[in-house]
Amino acid sequence: MISQKVAQQSLRRLAVQPPYAMRWSLMNSASPAAVAMGRFMQTRQTSTSKTSDPTKLLAQQRLNRPVSPHLSIYRPQITWIGSSFHRITGFALSGALYLYATAYLVSPLLGLHLESASIAAAFATLPIAAKVILKSTMALPFTFHCMNGVRHLVWDLGKGITNQQVIKSGWAVVGLSVLSALALAFL
Repeated sequence: MISQKVAQQSLRRLAVQPPYAMRWSLMNSASPAAVAMGRFMQTRQTSTSKTSDPTKLLAQQRLNRPVSPHLSIYRPQITWIGSSFHRITGFALSGALYLYATAYLVSPLLGLHLESASIAAAFATLPIAAKVILKSTMALPFTFHCMNGVRHLVWDLGKGITNQQVIKSGWAVVGLSVLSALALAFL
């Protein structure tokens, strides 16, 4: 295994050298056995000048580096949009739960009424359009997060992870979550 690696590295080095340097490198290079045994260490010449400031040199090198592509050049795909919304809905749902649980525990001290009966009575006084909007606003993140969570569990089993299957299951999650959120909103 080591000998194969040494041979491959040697061939790669020879392939990138100009032809006139190949003869010199063959005469002055160490044998693969010496490299494998650690008896040979490659060195290279450094080109530093005493007048150059290292921070300026680093800043100049950074200017010459390629810039990574930004999200703005990519076409939005269901895979990364679904992944982003899965994280956002999970954060929103857990944050809302912790906020409500904290308010429920503190409500007797502040004189607020957050028990189930008072919340149900306040909700009953709302118009039907407001009820549907509130219910769908609460149901859509919940249904999307649940359906996408099941999709991720299926992926953990090693099923449906080809590109076409991932795209189809992503759109299926979007459709099923909207339909189930509307069904819950109109209950």
